[in-house]
Amino acid sequence: MVEDEIREYLRRLCAQMRKNYAETLRVYQIHVGQEHALCQLWMEEGITQLELSQRMEIEPPTATNMLRKLEEYGWVYRKRDPQDGRVSRVYLTDEGRALQKPVQDVWKQQQEKLLDGISSEEKLILRRLMRQMMNNLEDTDD
Repeated sequence: MVEDEIREYLRRLCAQMRKNYAETLRVYQIHVGQEHALCQLWMEEGITQLELSQRMEIEPPTATNMLRKLEEYGWVYRKRDPQDGRVSRVYLTDEGRALQKPVQDVWKQQQEKLLDGISSEEKLILRRLMRQMMNNLEDTDD
């Protein structure tokens, strides 16, 4: 039965997580997905738009549209690369940097909610199983 298939549980889990994140991030006027762009910049500012799209595993036009919104909010700015004027590098504003702690708190709260009632041993098994599933899907020898 479809309802008992793991892929269906994963689909429903992802949908519910996205809904929960959307509701929680709304307090900061952040849309789901935008926090991942900010996270990449919290880890390393000055990356190119192309690098950002690759790290987020999204298409470059999607990253461009997202960055346009983040610029409108005043959280990031783009600057032409001095060595190659065709390339834009992305940087955080002070306001963008200030979102790091609140967003990380949201991630932590949501993960705690997700994993409530699951033991440490079960979490280790879950991580291992999820890593194996990702490896299975990334295997391109099929």
